[in-house]
Amino acid sequence: MTTPSLALALLPERYAVAQLATTSPLPAWWPATGMRHAGWTDDELSLVCEETHVPDDVRCQRGWRMFKLQGPFDFALTGILKAVLDPLAAAGVGIFAISTFDTDYVLVQEPQLVPALRALRGHGHRVAGD
Repeated sequence: MTTPSLALALLPERYAVAQLATTSPLPAWWPATGMRHAGWTDDELSLVCEETHVPDDVRCQRGWRMFKLQGPFDFALTGILKAVLDPLAAAGVGIFAISTFDTDYVLVQEPQLVPALRALRGHGHRVAGD
């Protein structure tokens, strides 16, 4: 199997990954627009949004940069996310990933952005927006 060469867009905003109790509703500070993601499990509510929306007293990690894989991708395709994650792992870049119906998003901490860009481009991916 050959690894696909993908087009990615580096979104300009800085993001935060926040954690609330699983019983929490979406908070009043939750943005109504822009890229945002909420994921509930039996253990937690994880929220991803622009870091400017998250109050200082909320448990979170700030300073994430987000790559959007330029989809949509058919569900029958295999290895799409792996094609991005393998070069990042080889470069020692930690990630936070989000999948939606049409595409995937991969977040990296801002101090690891340059190594991430180098790794992705070194594996033939095209990155716009940096």
